[in-house]
Amino acid sequence: MKKKQWQGWGPDELAEQHYLVQPRALAGGGDVRHVSEFLRASGWRDKSKTGGPLRMESPDRTVRIAYDPYVLPGGWTIHGHAGGANGEWSAHLGQQTPVEIVAGLTDALTRHRSAHAPNVWAPLQEQSWHTRFEGQDYMATSPDGTAWMQYRQSPDGAVMWWTGAQDKQGNGWTANFTPNTPMHLVQAFSTELASPDPVMRPRGRVPHSAQIRTWSVSVKPSQLSAWQQARITAARVATWARNSARSARPRTSARPYAPTGGRTHPRLTAITPPRGARCPHSPRTPSAP
Repeated sequence: MKKKQWQGWGPDELAEQHYLVQPRALAGGGDVRHVSEFLRASGWRDKSKTGGPLRMESPDRTVRIAYDPYVLPGGWTIHGHAGGANGEWSAHLGQQTPVEIVAGLTDALTRHRSAHAPNVWAPLQEQSWHTRFEGQDYMATSPDGTAWMQYRQSPDGAVMWWTGAQDKQGNGWTANFTPNTPMHLVQAFSTELASPDPVMRPRGRVPHSAQIRTWSVSVKPSQLSAWQQARITAARVATWARNSARSARPRTSARPYAPTGGRTHPRLTAITPPRGARCPHSPRTPSAP
């Protein structure tokens, strides 16, 4: 059967009430598909079982992501292997961590690492977060005091990244990253954590908190679908571009040639590294501003 082309909003399509929520750190978990559909469009494998928690694996099988709302406390678990003796790293994010902030980290897993040395604290400082030392720990707090990011060291010498948000009623979430989590991933997370942009939640999914501000908006279902599709399309385009660039890389090959004596010998062709090629660099400790 021939598919009909979309003709725009129909006369019977009713707008639905949604809310823009600020600060985003207190907006609640949101729709998990914001994370999972982007990863799927980026070539990740969906390992989930029917009726079970979400489980996804990177194309190279070095990173696994799970979201399990059926256990306590529930939430996100990310395991990665960066290579080397200390390559194993992990992150655990509470169930109420907004998906837009989670996506800061998970989206970054699908992109090439920037050539610039990452700085976790820079996005926070740009949004006027208060940064300071507290003993051996380095701490950043949002202007309204509801969110924080900390590089902490316990008395036994163990270190980790610790972050989260909480309102005066005690509602919120926490997350932690092992100290060897690639720094550019932690920076991608802190960038979304500090973003002043509100996030959207449907009616009935807005947390009851005196610390949040909301604006009511009317949104058509086709608008929501178009926004989600735009995000998925962007992931597919980026994945196609990466795969195309990878397949276009020159390869070392043996090229025969015949010298004056008539005997044939193999000669290896020289390979010039592609422009922009670099070695990954990931600092292991945060740098104070």
